[in-house]
Order: sequence, then C-alpha cells, then structure tokens
Amino acid sequence: MPSRTLGRGDVSVTALGFGAAAVAGLYEHVGAEQAAAAVDAAWEAGVRYFDTAPHYGIGLSERRLGEALRNRPRDEFTLSTKVGRVLVPHDGGGDDLAHGFAVPATHRRQWDFSADGVRRSLEDSLTRLGLDRVDLVLLHDPDDHEEQAFREAYPALEELRSQGVVRAIGAGMNQTRMLTRFLTETDVDAVLCAGRYTLLEQGALDTLLPAASAAGKSVIIGGVFNSGLLADPSPGATYDYAAAPAGLLRRAVRMRDVAEAHGVPLRAAALRFPFGHPAVASVLVGARSAAQVRDAAEQFHRPVPDTVWEGLRMRGLLPGEVPVPVRGGA
Repeated sequence: MPSRTLGRGDVSVTALGFGAAAVAGLYEHVGAEQAAAAVDAAWEAGVRYFDTAPHYGIGLSERRLGEALRNRPRDEFTLSTKVGRVLVPHDGGGDDLAHGFAVPATHRRQWDFSADGVRRSLEDSLTRLGLDRVDLVLLHDPDDHEEQAFREAYPALEELRSQGVVRAIGAGMNQTRMLTRFLTETDVDAVLCAGRYTLLEQGALDTLLPAASAAGKSVIIGGVFNSGLLADPSPGATYDYAAAPAGLLRRAVRMRDVAEAHGVPLRAAALRFPFGHPAVASVLVGARSAAQVRDAAEQFHRPVPDTVWEGLRMRGLLPGEVPVPVRGGA
C-alpha cells in the first residue's frame, strides 16, 4: 500500500485509509465482532491509516478502534481523531439515531472549541482508545464556531504539537471555505475534506487544493462515494447522508455506464479519482464489515484506464480542466 507524508512533517498515511464511523453503528447496528473483523481486514490489506472521532457513535468508534489496534506495533500505523465535541454522560435513555448512530444514548455531545475543551477532548479520546498517543488531531466541524476555532482551538493544537503531545494538526469539515482559511492562515499539516472532491463534485479544486499545493500541505479526502451514491447508484441511494436528488442519481448512473463499458466498477474510478491532484495524500473509506474493506482494497488497486476519464469528459460528466490520475499512480 503506497503512503505519503503529511505536509512538511514526518507523519505518513497510507493512500487508502480506514474511516471508523461505520463500525460505530452509522445508520444501523454493528456488532463488536463485525467491527473488529473490519479493522483486521484493513490491516491485512495494508492499510495503516485509521481515522476516528468522539462524535462517531458517541465514543464507540474510538473504543472499538483502540481495542482492535492495541496489540499492533504502535509505530506501524497512523491514527487521527478529532476535537470540538466533548462527550457528557447522559442517563436519559433512548438512542443516538437523531445523530445517525444506532447506539444507546449514553452520552450527549457538547460543542467546545476552547483551549481547555481541546485538551480535555484529546485526553478523553486517549482514555477511550487505550493508546498512548494520537498522531494527527483535527478540529471537527467548527462551521458555527469559526472565530473561536481560530482564536482558541487552533493555538491549543499548535501548542500540543510543539510539546510533542501530537505530531500533526489540522481540521476536518464538509466545506472548503474554512478549510482553505486554515491552510492559508495557520500552520496546519493537513485538512480533511469530506464530500467536496469526488467524481460528482469538485468544489475543492477552486481554492482548497491550490492553497494546499502552494503551502506544501496535504489534503485527506473523505466521503469519496458522496455517502453512497457513487458506490451504488440505484434508487434509494444516499447523497450527503440524505436521499439522492433525481438529477444526481441519473448523472451517477451515466458515470457507472461509462466506467463499466471499460471494464471498471464505478467505485474503483471514484476511489482513484482524487489522486489526480498532487495535494491529495489519502482517501478515507468507511466500512462496516470485513467484506466491504476487502472490496475497497480491491477497487483501490484495480487499474483505471485513461479511456474511463476520457469517456466521462466526452459525455460532459467530468470537466476538462479537472486533473485525473496518471495510470498506475496513487
């Protein structure tokens, strides 16, 4: 599995990363054995970058990922988690489906982008993970807390990095404007951009990716399937965690037809596409089972001929100025 270094630092990530939201019961229940098998399959496939967050399953993702990685050689994998939501015990019962996770509502989330909140969140994450360190820490979804994130949370992360508590810092969001600001106004190592640089949409190409290249920083791409639509464009498919609009579904179906005409599943093209831009260091894929992990690894390694990109462009499905991968590159 190829790997790249984040920014100008010394933290490396494999080109294919494991996103651990799904193993925490995203949308539907996932048992402990199934979750562990998914992480094991990722390791067997050569994946050495794992991403989690307190938000995912209100702590369950971190607990499960930590348990699955605890007996692995610590220097052989890179782990990222996020700060900005502190988990507070809750005894009111119920479930967490309102936030997308099929888990008991044992905690509630409390936004906190203060310096103390950042430190507390990281300490709590390390406790849940049961590991001695996290390599990359990201400010998580600070959309409605912009000024506090820049004024208080980011300096706290920078201090933690200077102290050697963490090795790399950044931000993770579903938008490009603030991520571009982090790249241009701070000394982050990387940003995680979810859903905004895919076969269906390339908004990150306007400012985010050029800013990363200019600053010598890295971009990690999440949501490469746009939450499902590019994995299986069929009726009922989801886009950005909701039912896909009819127009986007038709476009994805046309993309699938082009890819399959050249012997390539659409999900293979979707996984490979972001690496056309040199600032992209890794693509995160969420999987809830070992079978899904093995499929993702298989699709990642599947060659995508140039004729796929040419076919998409000829049909107006991919703008001509969008960079595409060099065959065999990652």
